[in-house]
Amino acid sequence: MRRQTSDVCLRVLRRCLRTREGSVTAVTDEAIEKIKGMIVSGELRPGDGLPKESELAAELGLSRNSLREAVRALSLTRILDVRQGDGTYVTSLDPQLLLEALSFVVDFHRDDTVLEFLAVRRILEPAATAMASALTTEAELDALSGQLDAPGPDPSVEELVACDLEFHRGIVRASGNSVLCSPLDGLSGPTTRARIWRGLTQEDAVSRTLTEHRAILAALRDRDAEAARSWATVHIASVEH
Repeated sequence: MRRQTSDVCLRVLRRCLRTREGSVTAVTDEAIEKIKGMIVSGELRPGDGLPKESELAAELGLSRNSLREAVRALSLTRILDVRQGDGTYVTSLDPQLLLEALSFVVDFHRDDTVLEFLAVRRILEPAATAMASALTTEAELDALSGQLDAPGPDPSVEELVACDLEFHRGIVRASGNSVLCSPLDGLSGPTTRARIWRGLTQEDAVSRTLTEHRAILAALRDRDAEAARSWATVHIASVEH
């Protein structure tokens, strides 16, 4: 899982490093691949410190400048941790930590890709909701119920969207799959405006959202995975129309 997640992060990284001509700086890319090779092979393990810059550059046959750029880039994707005055270390490589890098790319989304982000959310979140139906504790269910009651009987669109975000975050956390939390949390940003727009332009959007939330919560309380999955799918799909 760590290797697959780090590969995703490196693809994200290459997008961040693209020049105006659309190609990746070759020397920096080579340096990234060599450091990645050391980690994948086990030569460097989570928590290990990298050798001194001059020693590592000589060992890998790289210039110190290209090595420095590679380290900077790998720190952006949470693969390396640069500690001022202490050195550079391999992070825990925890999948949730590595997937935080996806939010960096998501932040630069274009408005015309919102439906694509919603489609990804529609694939992942119903699955997480179904998983949560078997794992959510009574205390977590009560907390979710409290989140739905918090905005009051007549919430504004903005209050409802904030409640919606927290409600779904709570469900994903309860699914027991920490890897899902980061990408779904990252996807919430691009879809927030779509949710607000829906609330402003569809007359019954607020009441429908509240009804859908209550139905999801009821399915979770009933431990009905398929009902939870179905209601989550209906709820997410309604934002797209």
